[in-house]
Amino acid sequence: MTRDGARAILEQMTTSESLLRHARTVELVMEAYANKLGENIEEWAIAGLLHDADYQAYPEQHPNVIVNQLREKGEERIAHAISAHYTHWGVPYETTLDKALIACDEITGFIVACAQVRPQRLEGLGAKSVMKKLKTSGFAASVDREEVRIGAELFGVDLKEHIDFIIGVLQQHQAELQLEPLEQNEA
Repeated sequence: MTRDGARAILEQMTTSESLLRHARTVELVMEAYANKLGENIEEWAIAGLLHDADYQAYPEQHPNVIVNQLREKGEERIAHAISAHYTHWGVPYETTLDKALIACDEITGFIVACAQVRPQRLEGLGAKSVMKKLKTSGFAASVDREEVRIGAELFGVDLKEHIDFIIGVLQQHQAELQLEPLEQNEA
């Protein structure tokens, strides 16, 4: 499967701008980790891009619709990683890809939420600030803090270093992701 093919699948089932941006942010983070770890960059990026592809169109069946489509296309490793990207589903974490996806999904969304409430967005955002927000249960309440903790643990990364890595990746794409400092957006 190509990334263009994956993007076409995503766009068939997802129209929400926030979900499309979330897919893109997780794609970028997964791609960066694959590059850092010497893993298959396209496979990891596609897993990030498609992990919530069926969430908007088939919320009650998520992630089974996208997982089945991927299996039909022979993309078992990506399908398995997506089927395991939430611990409550009880799917075993067998590969580094599986562990990376669960480690990157919730926290990447949370970091974007942190950036969106700051005038400077991603500029100057660090792990210390994100960790403080994680302790505020009312902020981005839909983010499962336990999933964030377990994901980092499964992936074998220090949470603070993980957060800083993700922020660094997102900063490289802040214009595309509409996460530039507000004064730049207004110019």
